[in-house]
Amino acid sequence: MTAAGVVRVLAIAVAAGVLAWLLDRALLAMEARGWIYWRRRRGGSGTLSSAFLSVQSLLEPEKRHVAERLRREEPEADEDGEPPRHGS
Repeated sequence: MTAAGVVRVLAIAVAAGVLAWLLDRALLAMEARGWIYWRRRRGGSGTLSSAFLSVQSLLEPEKRHVAERLRREEPEADEDGEPPRHGS
């Protein structure tokens, strides 16, 4: 390989690295705004089921009330002040 070929390959590699870094920064900024989950936070199973329920409400409008109710309801603390337990 000639010197010009080596320089070209190195330039492409550096450009690809810079592009990957910029993409990572953009995705982290989107994550900070709460638009996506990228590296720092992980979505729970509730996030995935909520996403599927939203899609289902688009396909089956009669299911929309379930998705709206789940978004509105927030778990309430018990009388003794403890957070709610799953499954109860």
